[in-house]
Amino acid sequence: MSDFDFMDTVTGAFKTDGEYDMSKIVGAGAGAAQAFGLFGDSSVNRPTGYQGSIPTYTATRMQVPNTYDPDRRPGSGGQRYFTDVDFGGGDPTAQAAGLETLNRANLAAQNRQGQQLAPIRAAADAAAAQLATQPAQQPAQQLASGGIAGLKEGKFLDGRTDGMADKKPAMIDGEQPAALSDGEFVIPADVVSHLGNGNSDAGAKVLEDMMARVRKERTGSTKQGKEINPEEFLPV
Repeated sequence: MSDFDFMDTVTGAFKTDGEYDMSKIVGAGAGAAQAFGLFGDSSVNRPTGYQGSIPTYTATRMQVPNTYDPDRRPGSGGQRYFTDVDFGGGDPTAQAAGLETLNRANLAAQNRQGQQLAPIRAAADAAAAQLATQPAQQPAQQLASGGIAGLKEGKFLDGRTDGMADKKPAMIDGEQPAALSDGEFVIPADVVSHLGNGNSDAGAKVLEDMMARVRKERTGSTKQGKEINPEEFLPV
């Protein structure tokens, strides 16, 4: 049978009196659809796929601390601003801290002069760490309501720090900062004024002359002795 005869036989099945019969064409299409399972058939168990609900996830993300640096040149690479997105409900705090450290050590970061910021930041961190290990500075010693000049009673600063260290911060009249040392004696303002018969400047001159005479008698000089480093003279 030739191709022409085969096609004529197939198409002839859909004709009535030489014309295409739409009822035959529709019936043949419905039969094909039923054969290939295009329409539902309750008598056949077919896979239906996932029938559960859509799961709900919470996305967690955290901003990396201290990403702003006024010295950093805008656009210099390697900067991380946020942690990775996490859907497991974890805590991104640890990653944020790690990214902050990486940002500071980032070799691609430059300052506005084109210099690498990493060594500059490392030096600043080392200085801050060294400062943190030093003893805490003593609080300012307000000797009286009016400061040193308004002290009503004499004050001997007894302590164990160096007598020339000036490590005791104080305030004069509540405004002017001053540095004192252990072993010093603060004379009230009214006593200084009394020594000058009501003139504080004259009273201060009397005290200065007294100090000069004591130093001269004790050391042979009117000047205060030079400061030394006691550790240099201690036995090894």
